[in-house]
Amino acid sequence: MYGWIWRRLPLGLPGKLVGSLLLATATVALLWYVVFPWAEPLLPFDDVQVTQDSGVPGGDPGGDGNAPAGDDHDLPYDTDQNNTPPPTPNR
Repeated sequence: MYGWIWRRLPLGLPGKLVGSLLLATATVALLWYVVFPWAEPLLPFDDVQVTQDSGVPGGDPGGDGNAPAGDDHDLPYDTDQNNTPPPTPNR
């Protein structure tokens, strides 16, 4: 298919390069302004809901109304040590 298009473009190599660029630009514009806006309502990209274990959005993970005493996602290392610059080597 691309070979057929390439052979049909006029004006030698410069015309073929310009014609190919114009065809690619027209294809991208057609997709961007016509096809994608038409297909957007059909796609589930905006159908997102984040829930806790209780199934309630933003709800208590335990589901009993009491917040947990500690965070289950504590880091196993000290983050303060990462704020100091590394020592410079002596030469």
